[in-house]
Amino acid sequence: MAEITAALVKELREMTGAGMMDCKKALTATGGDIDKAVDFLREKGLAGAQKKAGRIAAEGIVETLVCECGKDAVIVEVNAETDFVAKNDKFKAFVAEVAGQAIKTGASNIEEFLEEKWALDESVTVKEKLSSMISVIGENMNIRRFEQVHEPDGVVVDYIHAGGKIGVLVDIKTDVVNDAVKEMGKNIAMQVAALKPVYTSDSEVPADYIEKEKEILIAQIKNDPKEASKPDKVIEGIVKGRISKELKEICLLDQNYVKAADGKQSVGAYVKEVAKANSANITVKGFVRFETGEGLEKKSEDFAAEVAKQLK
Repeated sequence: MAEITAALVKELREMTGAGMMDCKKALTATGGDIDKAVDFLREKGLAGAQKKAGRIAAEGIVETLVCECGKDAVIVEVNAETDFVAKNDKFKAFVAEVAGQAIKTGASNIEEFLEEKWALDESVTVKEKLSSMISVIGENMNIRRFEQVHEPDGVVVDYIHAGGKIGVLVDIKTDVVNDAVKEMGKNIAMQVAALKPVYTSDSEVPADYIEKEKEILIAQIKNDPKEASKPDKVIEGIVKGRISKELKEICLLDQNYVKAADGKQSVGAYVKEVAKANSANITVKGFVRFETGEGLEKKSEDFAAEVAKQLK
């Protein structure tokens, strides 16, 4: 059994929004297993339907790059310690260079990427270039992740929000690539940035995820005196309806399109509308969404001291 520390209780509270005592009780009941504690709280109706991916804490920039042909793209995240450095022109230029390297790399993971030759100076590796930038800028930095998208039968559209806090790539298979289709891609990328879908369509949702959600929803109903006495068929209907509602929130094409005039059109319906208007066959194959610092812990630092350090 893991030790139930104040830090663990705090982490669970931030993940679920549940009360401190409820979090402590959940951790005690699950032997300190934080994932099981999240499920415990959900079953008791004390937490939201989804745990947060992680605290948005670390500073840095998400950058995207799409080649002129529109068929190859990359998204990267580079972190720094403070927002001061994230806004620094030297830092931003370095991140753009990292994206330029990453769009062409054959590396399959960040470890391989860091060991390859720096394209702009092959006398050093990417890792060594990063170390030299740390010396120049005076803060710890990290090339955290990258992902390439290749779409030979269509176009990749990118979107950057809030100066690099969020970056999105949308993979679109289409036999027509014009301004209207690109605008559609940009609108969908903005949707992804704002509403954080997990899947492109419900066909991607794993069966075990659905089963787990059903178990939790049934437990919630049984813990509710007003609903527990209802017939099994009614409970099944309630669970089915709640699962359907949840899928509409986490699946991009089922989400309500935020720019729809009536607020009721789904993203999937919007895509079909654009396809019909342009005599095109369009499929949104997928997306990549990076948010700066998601899942990372930001170091606590006095703001005045941080300013003084930057002035030095």
